[in-house]
Amino acid sequence: MGVHVHVQVGVGADGRPRDGAAAALGHRVGYEDPVPRLLLLAPGAGAPSSSPWMKRWATRLAPLGRVVPFDYPYMRAGRKSPDRPAVLVAAHRAALAEARAGSDGVAVLVGKSMGSRIGCHVALEDPVSALVCLGYPLRGARGDLRSEVLLALRTPILFVQGSRDPLCPLDALEEVRRRMPAPSALHVVEDGNHSLEVAARTLRATGTTQHAVEADVLAAVSAFLAAHA
Repeated sequence: MGVHVHVQVGVGADGRPRDGAAAALGHRVGYEDPVPRLLLLAPGAGAPSSSPWMKRWATRLAPLGRVVPFDYPYMRAGRKSPDRPAVLVAAHRAALAEARAGSDGVAVLVGKSMGSRIGCHVALEDPVSALVCLGYPLRGARGDLRSEVLLALRTPILFVQGSRDPLCPLDALEEVRRRMPAPSALHVVEDGNHSLEVAARTLRATGTTQHAVEADVLAAVSAFLAAHA
């Protein structure tokens, strides 16, 4: 049974946005670190790499590695409905192979929502050092728990979840984590939604900002990667 850690890291990493976020496969946000860490950033079903959310997080993650965002085939073709799972997995694997070509450094799969779930499937086929899920969609459209791939994993995984995300009830996630053989960690964004965005009323009541919330997330990701990748 893996070691399960609940991560709650305060502000400490540099969460300030930087200019020049990558928005497409092959456009990399550079960083300098003795560990040549690749962060392959996969989009959610409705948020391609050109979306403000993806651009913002590509920039935020830049201090932690060489960020390479990409898009799935249906997004590049301008379609709204996602490809079949097998096509998504194949495209994700191809993006990973292209991004890590010529490099033998650490590879981490980071994904938003659907991109995080597909990344888990990829990790069953291609060895990577860690997984970072920014809003894992544990519940399917019909309310079923999609936990099979999580139970099959052996790769360390960090879940970053909003406490009011209907696609991932925290009690259900904790039950799955208890059964997972892979090491797992959880960072909860209090009153956060599926996109990790906190309601304005909560920000006002707590005297914080979305920027600070996301800096906390970045600090949690940084701590997790320091331990596993």
